[in-house]
Amino acid sequence: MKIKFVIFISLLINFSVFSQEQQLDKESNKGKMFIYWGWNRADFSNSDIHFTGNNYNFTLQNVTAKDRITNFSLNYLHPTKITLPQTNLRIGYFFNHNYTISIGVDHMKYVVDSYQTVKINGEINAGTPFDGVYNNDDIRLTHDFLQFEHTDGLNYVNIEVKRFDDISHIIGMNNKNFQLNITEGIGAGVLFPRTNSKLFDQDRWDEFHVSGWGVSAGVGLNLTFFKYFFVQSDLKYGYINMPDIRTTSSSSDKASQSFTFFEKTLVFGARFRLHK
Repeated sequence: MKIKFVIFISLLINFSVFSQEQQLDKESNKGKMFIYWGWNRADFSNSDIHFTGNNYNFTLQNVTAKDRITNFSLNYLHPTKITLPQTNLRIGYFFNHNYTISIGVDHMKYVVDSYQTVKINGEINAGTPFDGVYNNDDIRLTHDFLQFEHTDGLNYVNIEVKRFDDISHIIGMNNKNFQLNITEGIGAGVLFPRTNSKLFDQDRWDEFHVSGWGVSAGVGLNLTFFKYFFVQSDLKYGYINMPDIRTTSSSSDKASQSFTFFEKTLVFGARFRLHK
Protein backbone atom coordinates (compact mmCIF):
# COMPACT_ATOMS: atom_id res chain seq x y z
CA MET A 1 0.00 0.00 0.00
CA LYS A 2 2.83 2.41 0.88
CA ILE A 3 4.60 1.57 -2.40
CA LYS A 4 1.42 2.34 -4.40
CA PHE A 5 1.04 5.63 -2.54
CA VAL A 6 4.67 6.61 -3.26
CA ILE A 7 4.21 5.72 -6.95
CA PHE A 8 0.98 7.77 -7.07
CA ILE A 9 2.65 10.85 -5.49
CA SER A 10 5.61 10.47 -7.84
CA LEU A 11 3.31 10.39 -10.85
CA LEU A 12 1.48 13.51 -9.63
CA ILE A 13 4.78 15.36 -9.18
CA ASN A 14 6.02 14.31 -12.61
CA PHE A 15 2.71 15.31 -14.23
CA SER A 16 2.79 18.67 -12.47
CA VAL A 17 6.37 19.36 -13.56
CA PHE A 18 5.52 18.26 -17.12
CA SER A 19 2.44 20.52 -17.20
CA GLN A 20 4.42 23.51 -15.93
CA GLU A 21 7.10 22.91 -18.52
CA GLN A 22 4.49 22.66 -21.26
CA GLN A 23 2.87 25.87 -20.05
CA LEU A 24 6.20 27.68 -19.90
CA ASP A 25 6.99 26.52 -23.43
CA LYS A 26 4.01 28.38 -24.85
CA GLU A 27 5.36 31.16 -27.03
CA SER A 28 4.31 34.78 -26.90
CA ASN A 29 1.55 35.98 -29.21
CA LYS A 30 3.20 39.37 -29.76
CA GLY A 31 3.97 39.99 -33.42
CA LYS A 32 1.54 37.39 -34.75
CA MET A 33 -1.07 38.02 -37.41
CA PHE A 34 -4.37 36.18 -37.59
CA ILE A 35 -7.17 35.76 -40.09
CA TYR A 36 -10.52 34.08 -39.76
CA TRP A 37 -13.68 33.25 -41.67
CA GLY A 38 -16.99 32.03 -40.32
CA TRP A 39 -20.70 32.54 -39.95
CA ASN A 40 -23.21 34.31 -37.74
CA ARG A 41 -26.80 34.55 -36.56
CA ALA A 42 -28.22 37.88 -35.43
CA ASP A 43 -31.20 39.25 -33.53
CA PHE A 44 -32.38 42.84 -33.90
CA SER A 45 -34.38 45.17 -31.69
CA ASN A 46 -37.50 46.85 -33.01
CA SER A 47 -36.88 50.20 -34.67
CA ASP A 48 -38.61 53.29 -36.01
CA ILE A 49 -37.97 53.77 -39.74
CA HIS A 50 -38.34 57.29 -41.14
CA PHE A 51 -38.96 57.65 -44.91
CA THR A 52 -38.58 60.98 -46.72
CA GLY A 53 -39.00 62.01 -50.34
CA ASN A 54 -40.34 64.80 -52.55
CA ASN A 55 -43.95 63.80 -51.85
CA TYR A 56 -43.88 61.87 -48.60
CA ASN A 57 -42.54 62.15 -45.08
CA PHE A 58 -43.61 59.48 -42.62
CA THR A 59 -42.37 57.22 -39.83
CA LEU A 60 -43.18 53.58 -39.20
CA GLN A 61 -42.92 52.82 -35.50
CA ASN A 62 -41.65 49.78 -33.66
CA VAL A 63 -40.95 47.76 -36.82
CA THR A 64 -39.80 44.17 -36.29
CA ALA A 65 -37.11 42.46 -38.35
CA LYS A 66 -35.10 39.26 -38.37
CA ASP A 67 -31.99 37.83 -40.02
CA ARG A 68 -32.11 35.48 -43.00
CA ILE A 69 -30.31 32.22 -42.47
CA THR A 70 -29.16 30.25 -45.50
CA ASN A 71 -29.60 26.48 -45.24
CA PHE A 72 -26.26 24.74 -44.94
CA SER A 73 -24.89 23.56 -48.27
CA LEU A 74 -21.70 23.60 -50.32
CA ASN A 75 -22.50 27.27 -51.03
CA TYR A 76 -20.96 27.98 -47.62
CA LEU A 77 -17.59 27.13 -49.21
CA HIS A 78 -18.23 27.88 -52.89
CA PRO A 79 -15.81 30.66 -54.02
CA THR A 80 -18.51 32.64 -55.87
CA LYS A 81 -21.33 32.04 -53.38
CA ILE A 82 -19.68 32.29 -49.97
CA THR A 83 -21.41 35.61 -49.22
CA LEU A 84 -24.89 34.08 -49.58
CA PRO A 85 -24.83 33.02 -45.90
CA GLN A 86 -24.29 35.46 -43.04
CA THR A 87 -20.52 35.59 -42.79
CA ASN A 88 -17.61 37.08 -40.81
CA LEU A 89 -14.17 37.94 -42.16
CA ARG A 90 -11.41 39.49 -40.06
CA ILE A 91 -7.66 40.04 -40.14
CA GLY A 92 -5.71 41.25 -37.13
CA TYR A 93 -2.40 41.68 -35.33
CA PHE A 94 -1.18 40.95 -31.79
CA PHE A 95 0.58 44.20 -30.86
CA ASN A 96 0.98 42.75 -27.35
CA HIS A 97 0.89 39.22 -25.98
CA ASN A 98 -2.66 39.80 -24.77
CA TYR A 99 -4.02 42.51 -27.10
CA THR A 100 -5.05 42.56 -30.74
CA ILE A 101 -6.22 45.14 -33.21
CA SER A 102 -8.16 43.98 -36.25
CA ILE A 103 -10.37 45.03 -39.11
CA GLY A 104 -13.23 42.97 -40.43
CA VAL A 105 -16.70 42.74 -41.90
CA ASP A 106 -19.71 41.38 -40.06
CA HIS A 107 -21.97 40.46 -42.97
CA MET A 108 -25.36 40.19 -41.30
CA LYS A 109 -28.76 40.22 -42.99
CA TYR A 110 -31.70 42.36 -41.86
CA VAL A 111 -35.23 41.70 -43.16
CA VAL A 112 -38.31 43.69 -42.13
CA ASP A 113 -41.14 41.27 -41.39
CA SER A 114 -43.74 41.54 -44.15
CA TYR A 115 -47.45 41.88 -43.33
CA GLN A 116 -46.89 43.11 -39.80
CA THR A 117 -49.14 45.91 -38.56
CA VAL A 118 -47.37 49.00 -37.20
CA LYS A 119 -48.18 52.59 -36.29
CA ILE A 120 -47.59 55.29 -38.91
CA ASN A 121 -47.19 59.04 -38.49
CA GLY A 122 -46.73 61.62 -41.24
CA GLU A 123 -47.99 62.32 -44.73
CA ILE A 124 -47.99 60.59 -48.12
CA ASN A 125 -48.95 62.48 -51.28
CA ALA A 126 -47.44 60.33 -54.02
CA GLY A 127 -50.51 59.42 -56.07
CA THR A 128 -50.84 56.01 -54.41
CA PRO A 129 -53.67 54.24 -52.58
CA PHE A 130 -51.74 55.02 -49.39
CA ASP A 131 -51.95 58.82 -49.75
CA GLY A 132 -53.14 60.62 -46.66
CA VAL A 133 -52.22 62.22 -43.38
CA TYR A 134 -51.49 59.76 -40.58
CA ASN A 135 -51.57 60.35 -36.85
CA ASN A 136 -50.61 57.22 -34.96
CA ASP A 137 -52.72 55.08 -37.31
CA ASP A 138 -52.33 51.39 -38.04
CA ILE A 139 -50.92 50.23 -41.37
CA ARG A 140 -50.08 46.76 -42.64
CA LEU A 141 -46.74 46.33 -44.39
CA THR A 142 -47.99 44.58 -47.50
CA HIS A 143 -45.67 44.13 -50.47
CA ASP A 144 -47.46 46.82 -52.49
CA PHE A 145 -46.66 49.30 -49.69
CA LEU A 146 -43.15 48.38 -48.53
CA GLN A 147 -40.46 45.74 -48.90
CA PHE A 148 -37.32 46.65 -46.97
CA GLU A 149 -34.21 44.65 -46.18
CA HIS A 150 -30.43 44.86 -45.92
CA THR A 151 -29.64 41.39 -47.25
CA ASP A 152 -26.43 41.70 -49.19
CA GLY A 153 -26.12 42.70 -46.52
CA LEU A 154 -26.11 44.65 -43.28
CA ASN A 155 -22.35 45.08 -43.66
CA TYR A 156 -20.73 46.33 -40.46
CA VAL A 157 -17.15 47.21 -41.45
CA ASN A 158 -15.35 47.73 -38.16
CA ILE A 159 -12.11 47.95 -36.23
CA GLU A 160 -11.85 46.00 -32.98
CA VAL A 161 -9.44 46.00 -30.05
CA LYS A 162 -9.55 42.78 -28.04
CA ARG A 163 -7.84 41.20 -25.07
CA PHE A 164 -6.89 37.50 -25.07
CA ASP A 165 -6.27 35.58 -21.83
CA ASP A 166 -5.12 31.98 -21.75
CA ILE A 167 -7.33 30.11 -19.25
CA SER A 168 -6.10 26.62 -20.13
CA HIS A 169 -4.59 26.08 -16.68
CA ILE A 170 -7.96 26.67 -15.03
CA ILE A 171 -9.30 23.46 -16.57
CA GLY A 172 -5.97 21.61 -16.33
CA MET A 173 -5.18 21.87 -20.04
CA ASN A 174 -1.53 22.86 -19.69
CA ASN A 175 -0.20 21.78 -23.05
CA LYS A 176 1.84 23.89 -25.41
CA ASN A 177 -0.12 22.58 -28.40
CA PHE A 178 -3.49 23.73 -27.06
CA GLN A 179 -4.71 27.02 -25.64
CA LEU A 180 -8.15 27.93 -24.41
CA ASN A 181 -8.50 31.70 -24.42
CA ILE A 182 -11.22 34.01 -23.24
CA THR A 183 -11.60 37.17 -25.33
CA GLU A 184 -13.30 40.47 -24.75
CA GLY A 185 -13.21 43.70 -26.68
CA ILE A 186 -14.87 46.68 -28.29
CA GLY A 187 -15.31 47.84 -31.85
CA ALA A 188 -16.58 50.68 -34.03
CA GLY A 189 -17.11 51.19 -37.72
CA VAL A 190 -19.33 52.14 -40.62
CA LEU A 191 -22.40 50.50 -42.14
CA PHE A 192 -22.08 49.73 -45.83
CA PRO A 193 -25.31 47.91 -46.60
CA ARG A 194 -26.73 46.79 -49.89
CA THR A 195 -30.31 47.77 -49.16
CA ASN A 196 -33.07 46.03 -51.09
CA SER A 197 -36.00 48.43 -50.96
CA LYS A 198 -39.30 48.81 -52.80
CA LEU A 199 -41.61 51.61 -51.66
CA PHE A 200 -45.10 52.07 -53.19
CA ASP A 201 -44.87 51.61 -56.98
CA GLN A 202 -41.34 52.99 -57.26
CA ASP A 203 -38.56 50.98 -58.85
CA ARG A 204 -36.78 48.50 -56.62
CA TRP A 205 -33.45 49.81 -55.25
CA ASP A 206 -30.50 47.46 -54.73
CA GLU A 207 -27.12 49.18 -54.39
CA PHE A 208 -24.30 49.47 -51.87
CA HIS A 209 -24.20 52.76 -49.95
CA VAL A 210 -22.42 54.01 -46.81
CA SER A 211 -25.45 54.59 -44.60
CA GLY A 212 -24.23 55.15 -41.06
CA TRP A 213 -22.12 53.90 -38.17
CA GLY A 214 -22.06 51.34 -35.39
CA VAL A 215 -20.37 50.43 -32.11
CA SER A 216 -20.14 47.05 -30.42
CA ALA A 217 -18.71 45.02 -27.55
CA GLY A 218 -18.24 41.30 -27.26
CA VAL A 219 -16.89 38.29 -25.40
CA GLY A 220 -15.89 34.87 -26.65
CA LEU A 221 -13.91 31.67 -26.38
CA ASN A 222 -10.96 30.81 -28.60
CA LEU A 223 -9.42 27.33 -28.85
CA THR A 224 -6.00 27.47 -30.50
CA PHE A 225 -4.37 24.17 -31.43
CA PHE A 226 -0.91 23.29 -32.75
CA LYS A 227 0.03 26.99 -32.46
CA TYR A 228 -1.33 27.97 -35.85
CA PHE A 229 -5.03 27.11 -36.05
CA PHE A 230 -8.06 28.07 -34.02
CA VAL A 231 -11.82 27.91 -33.71
CA GLN A 232 -13.61 30.77 -32.00
CA SER A 233 -17.12 31.65 -30.91
CA ASP A 234 -18.17 35.18 -29.94
CA LEU A 235 -21.23 36.92 -28.55
CA LYS A 236 -21.43 40.53 -29.73
CA TYR A 237 -23.87 43.26 -28.74
CA GLY A 238 -23.99 46.51 -30.65
CA TYR A 239 -25.79 49.65 -31.71
CA ILE A 240 -26.34 50.70 -35.33
CA ASN A 241 -27.41 54.16 -36.50
CA MET A 242 -28.12 54.67 -40.20
CA PRO A 243 -29.32 58.20 -40.99
CA ASP A 244 -28.70 57.95 -44.76
CA ILE A 245 -30.24 54.82 -46.30
CA ARG A 246 -30.90 55.05 -50.03
CA THR A 247 -34.32 53.65 -50.96
CA THR A 248 -34.71 54.52 -54.68
CA SER A 249 -32.57 55.68 -57.59
CA SER A 250 -33.39 59.28 -56.61
CA SER A 251 -31.05 60.81 -54.01
CA SER A 252 -34.02 62.68 -52.54
CA ASP A 253 -35.61 59.42 -51.39
CA LYS A 254 -34.07 58.25 -48.11
CA ALA A 255 -34.76 56.32 -44.96
CA SER A 256 -33.20 56.40 -41.51
CA GLN A 257 -33.29 54.01 -38.59
CA SER A 258 -31.36 52.88 -35.52
CA PHE A 259 -31.45 49.62 -33.59
CA THR A 260 -29.41 47.24 -31.47
CA PHE A 261 -28.18 43.82 -32.52
CA PHE A 262 -27.05 40.64 -30.78
CA GLU A 263 -24.73 38.53 -32.91
CA LYS A 264 -23.53 34.95 -32.37
CA THR A 265 -20.55 33.78 -34.41
CA LEU A 266 -18.59 30.63 -35.15
CA VAL A 267 -15.33 31.17 -37.04
CA PHE A 268 -12.23 29.23 -38.08
CA GLY A 269 -8.83 30.78 -38.53
CA ALA A 270 -5.06 30.70 -38.43
CA ARG A 271 -2.24 32.57 -36.71
CA PHE A 272 1.19 33.21 -38.16
CA ARG A 273 4.22 35.17 -37.02
CA LEU A 274 5.55 38.15 -38.94
CA HIS A 275 8.66 38.65 -36.78
CA LYS A 276 10.22 37.55 -33.51
